[in-house]
Amino acid sequence: MSDRPRFALRFISGKYQGGEFPLRMNREIIIGRSSDLDMVLVEDMVSRRHAKISSTDTEVYIQDMGSTNGTFVNGEKIAGRALLHEGDRILVGTSIIKVVAVEGALASTTEAEARRKLEAGAQQRQATQGRPMSGVIEEIPLPDLLQLLSTSRKSGVLTVNNGVSLGKIYLRKGSIYFATINDDFAVSPQKAIYRMLTWLTGTFELEPSVEMQVMEEIQESTEGLLMEGVRQLDEFRNLQKQLPPLGSPLAVPTPLAGKLRDLTPSELDTFQLVLDHGQLQKVLDNFPGTDLDAAQNIISLMKREFVVVP
Repeated sequence: MSDRPRFALRFISGKYQGGEFPLRMNREIIIGRSSDLDMVLVEDMVSRRHAKISSTDTEVYIQDMGSTNGTFVNGEKIAGRALLHEGDRILVGTSIIKVVAVEGALASTTEAEARRKLEAGAQQRQATQGRPMSGVIEEIPLPDLLQLLSTSRKSGVLTVNNGVSLGKIYLRKGSIYFATINDDFAVSPQKAIYRMLTWLTGTFELEPSVEMQVMEEIQESTEGLLMEGVRQLDEFRNLQKQLPPLGSPLAVPTPLAGKLRDLTPSELDTFQLVLDHGQLQKVLDNFPGTDLDAAQNIISLMKREFVVVP
C-alpha cells in the first residue's frame, strides 16, 4: 500500500500523553483546535489551524500555518517547512510529540480510530489528573525539555521527581530565574539546576504559578545554563570514579601529611567543610562553587592525604 505508515506521532507530554497517530504516506494532515481537522488538539495555546504535516513515499515534513504560539522542532521555532526524522520532538501548545517508527497494530489503525483514542485518552487524563503538561524524563531528557520550554517562552514551575529528590525550576517567559532541590535554599540555584541535569529517570510536571520573590535571581540565559550544565556533567562523570559514594564519611587524619599553607584558598575552604560536616554529600552541598570544583578539590586533598575516607 502506497499510504502504509512508516512513522507515527507519539504524544509524550501534555493533555494527550500516551496517544499515537499514524502518518500515512502521500498524505497531508492539519493539526489545530478546529473540530473539522485531521488531528484536533483542544487547548488554548493551539491555534484553530496550527500546523500541517505532509508526507511523500519517503519523507515527512511539518509546516507552521501562521499559528499564534508557533511550532517547534527539537527546540527550534520553525519558519517554513521542516523535514522530520525519527526521534524528532515537536512542540504544539503544551503537547510534546515524538516522531517514532510504526510498530504492530498501529500500522493498520485508521486516522479516525487514532483520533477517537486521542480524544478518549485526553478526557481520561483530565478526569484523573488535570495536569496540563507532564511526562517522564526517560522520554525527553531534562536539557531537551528546558530548551523547548525556553524557546516557547513558557512560564510556571517545572517540578521534577527522580524518586529520591524533588526539584523545582522556576520559569518566566522561558527564562529560568530560580531553582531548588528539596526546598534547600542553602544550595545555589545554579548548582541545583546542574545537579538536576544529571537525573536520567523520573517524572516532570509544568504547573502555572504566581511569581516567586527571591533574593538573587539567576542572571544567565537558559541556553548558557544548559551548555555549562552539560559541560560540567561530562567532566563530573569522568571524575566520579575517583570519588567515594556520595554518602561516604570524610575525615582529616592526624598528623597531617603536609602543610596547610600549601593548599590553595579553594582547597582550604573544602578542607574546612570536611572538618565541619564530615560527609561527601554535605561538603558538596555547602561548597560555594560548583560540584565539579568541589570534586576536583576533594580528589586533590585525598591524593595528598589531607582527607581520607575512614
